[in-house]
Amino acid sequence: MSEAMNRNRHRWGIIYAPKAGALRPMRMWREIREYLAEKGVEYDYIQSENFDSIERQARMFADNGYETIVVAGGDGALQDAINGIMSSPNRSSVVLGIIPHGIANDYSGYWGLACDDYKAAIDCIRTRRIRKVDVGCCIYNEEGAEKRRHFLNVLNIGVSAYFVELANKKRTFFAKAAYRVIGFFHLLFRRQNFHMKFRLNCQTVDKTLMMLFVGNSRGYGMTPSAVPYNGWLDVSAIRMPKFLGILEGVHMLMRHRILNFKLMEPFRTTDMVIEDVGGAGMGIDGRPFKPTFPLHVVVEPEALNLIIPSKINKRL
Repeated sequence: MSEAMNRNRHRWGIIYAPKAGALRPMRMWREIREYLAEKGVEYDYIQSENFDSIERQARMFADNGYETIVVAGGDGALQDAINGIMSSPNRSSVVLGIIPHGIANDYSGYWGLACDDYKAAIDCIRTRRIRKVDVGCCIYNEEGAEKRRHFLNVLNIGVSAYFVELANKKRTFFAKAAYRVIGFFHLLFRRQNFHMKFRLNCQTVDKTLMMLFVGNSRGYGMTPSAVPYNGWLDVSAIRMPKFLGILEGVHMLMRHRILNFKLMEPFRTTDMVIEDVGGAGMGIDGRPFKPTFPLHVVVEPEALNLIIPSKINKRL
């Protein structure tokens, strides 16, 4: 190992992904930097420029021997970072830390990390309690070459992907905050069905669906029983309800009872092949996703070293 790589082993490689559209994007970083100095943490820092840069920066840190890579950002930034880490030959020695700082922070919230509580997140990383967690992986072919896209939280298909697309188009903080309301009205009044076909557990499902979710974790509440350490993927297939049924479904989602929704069909699998989605949009951990088909979705058990809080909710 070179002298530089040996030095980097003990330093954090931090990727700061400011909230898109934030009025003062660097304010949070200044506060994080001050707290790191107070705690005597040695680190190197890069601010992301765009989605692609996060993946490239994470791969660069991993390739250069950094054993602690920290992402200050939301679900989308985490998804970009793990794809950089998973593509590195040094991935098995990398440990991922999270400072939640995004529009959506579902995965970090699963572990009990509060959005923008950077002090608690940094203290958690310093404590360095490591757990191996599962990673979802989408495998497909593009121009004759195999492509892989990893995810921590959820692959979503159908009407829900419109929310992802809308959120990624917004450029101001207030517009991004309002996208959920716009998406809800879209769900109510622009209801759509898609003919989807997929194979899992030795059966073929060929149905008209409104949404399909494949969760490695709770998937924004749509795969609430999914846990990122049991070696399984949870799949939720939702048929189109009538108008009042939409309201019922939203109510059950908010009460964490979506699995009891009469038009929800749950599955659990380690491996599935999606053959067709009927032209539906797709999203993966808060990013738009446009793969080719067939799309092979698998779980990679204990593929990532994650730093988690020392004290976590009993539900975990």
